[in-house]
Amino acid sequence: MSLILIQQEIPFDHPESCHMFQPSAEKPFVATPTAIEEHQQAAIFQCLRILQVQAQKFNGLDYLQVFHSSEPGTNDLWFIDDGQGGPITALLPSDY
Repeated sequence: MSLILIQQEIPFDHPESCHMFQPSAEKPFVATPTAIEEHQQAAIFQCLRILQVQAQKFNGLDYLQVFHSSEPGTNDLWFIDDGQGGPITALLPSDY
């Protein structure tokens, strides 16, 4: 995979580092069409799984997580956890 998780900007013990990236009926996992087109569903789900493992390890992550693309001409992939009642979204920076 050419996507590498970048270190989050806030410390893992910061109170806002509380997002678990766990989809549910109340918190669906969605991806923008451009993210799917550029990175394919399998890679997006692989990144989501990495976030879930990291969230378990650190007891939560910042709401914004960035995977850097090492492939020339390919955009980074962002994941945003919108908190309680909001979705988890995989998107390109240009989708924001």
